[in-house]
Amino acid sequence: MPAHEKINYVEFPARDLEASKRFFSRVFGWEFTDYGPDYSSFSDQGLDGGFFRSDRVAVAANGSALIVFYSADLESTLAKVEAAGGEVVQPIFDFPGGRRFHFTDPSGNEFAVWSEPAA
Repeated sequence: MPAHEKINYVEFPARDLEASKRFFSRVFGWEFTDYGPDYSSFSDQGLDGGFFRSDRVAVAANGSALIVFYSADLESTLAKVEAAGGEVVQPIFDFPGGRRFHFTDPSGNEFAVWSEPAA
């Protein structure tokens, strides 16, 4: 049961819905449920959500919230993002508490991946 007044679901625009689904399946192992030709949902990924067909994109520089994934192996996740067709828009950099990189998915939405500081 969803928790009262807690974030429960997130939706992302997708210029290319099929490409976005393939990307997140390849990189993060997501599975999707389609609801018609213009919407697809995912679940059990830390937060449930979906993609809707749209010409818009979610980019932090334009005021969009930034969704940040965690990785125990940042370089491996970076390689998977690139192999699946993601574009790295900020290479790995240090920040207080760890390291991270930013990428866009095939539809142009920006995400980030973080990890603990290098040992």
